[in-house]
Amino acid sequence: MILNNFEEFLRKGIVKKVFKDNLRVNSIINEAERKLVFLKRDMLAKIKLVDDNSNDFIEKVYDILIELIRAKLLKDGFKAHGEGAHEAEVSYMRKIGFNELDVSFMNELRYFRNGIKYYGKRLDKKYAEKVLKFLNRLYLILKTSLNK
Repeated sequence: MILNNFEEFLRKGIVKKVFKDNLRVNSIINEAERKLVFLKRDMLAKIKLVDDNSNDFIEKVYDILIELIRAKLLKDGFKAHGEGAHEAEVSYMRKIGFNELDVSFMNELRYFRNGIKYYGKRLDKKYAEKVLKFLNRLYLILKTSLNK
């Protein structure tokens, strides 16, 4: 899956320059943090991860990460909307210093989450464990980027 550069999303109008909205940024961050607490306190602590519930974990991780990316995008004065918005948000990871492997994995996660949500794609426990490790590694990096 080839992911366009962020500038291409700007050129196509999928991403637009907007006024910085710190209240909205904080609201998005708070929602991501709430979801992370739910994932750790309720899902991981009380529900055993198995193939049958892997999609639930994968979707939750995607939601947490994309919300933090979206908050950073908005903090920097951008907003993505319409078809291709999630791809544009993932592409923005390059702008905030993530390496191509991380961007590629997040794009894969975006693709699979779309498959789960709209096409009934089933993923397994092994992939969900990989996604959870990815979350543990990226969450603090994204949170730190929001303080810059």
